[in-house]
Amino acid sequence: MLELVNHMDKVAVITPAEFALKLDKVDSVSRPCLSPQFVGRRYLSIETFKRDGQGVKTPVWFVEVDDGLYVWTSPVSGKVKRIRNNPNVRVASCSVTGKTNGPWVDANAQLVPSAQVAHITGLFRKKYGLQFWLVARFNKTEQVVIRLDNKAI
Repeated sequence: MLELVNHMDKVAVITPAEFALKLDKVDSVSRPCLSPQFVGRRYLSIETFKRDGQGVKTPVWFVEVDDGLYVWTSPVSGKVKRIRNNPNVRVASCSVTGKTNGPWVDANAQLVPSAQVAHITGLFRKKYGLQFWLVARFNKTEQVVIRLDNKAI
């Protein structure tokens, strides 16, 4: 069973087959920016790029929302610095250790305005539960949210 959260925080529990049918009914123009490889996954690997073009891969938590994937992270992390310099990234589903288990897809990354961070953080709290609470409890800085969208997601 999959739990889908829409833009109004309503949760619907459906089977993977029902989810596939819903995706097939959406035309390509309005189709959500959600690759099937991320459905039901807890981690994705995001590859950001240094100024010299060298890629840096990092496993991260994420949530799926109709218009893209969202990552919660520290504002002073290397990935945030690299995204500010170059918003082109690659993502793939992965294990907690970063071992990919899906194909790499190109995406654009952008920092979410601070007004929307509380809403997205709530979605992380729902998805990761106690694990999220523990990590959030011991973070000393405000976190930022990165939105990953289109190109191929």
